[in-house]
Amino acid sequence: MKELIRSNDLVFLSYVEALLREADIPHEMADEHMSAVVGSIDASPRRILVTDEDWAHAKEIVDAAANERPGDYA
Repeated sequence: MKELIRSNDLVFLSYVEALLREADIPHEMADEHMSAVVGSIDASPRRILVTDEDWAHAKEIVDAAANERPGDYA
């Protein structure tokens, strides 16, 4: 598994997950529980992981989504 994105923006992460599901790209959310434990200090962002084989296609999807809503997502 390879890290695709790291963020504390729960709305954007949810959006990316929806886009990945729509594209039939399997993915995992890492550090979800750790992020909840440390709360609002933003010390532990959540990460979306995809397989090495799917990373390039998933990256294209994330880049397109980030261009629609600028931020530090990639």
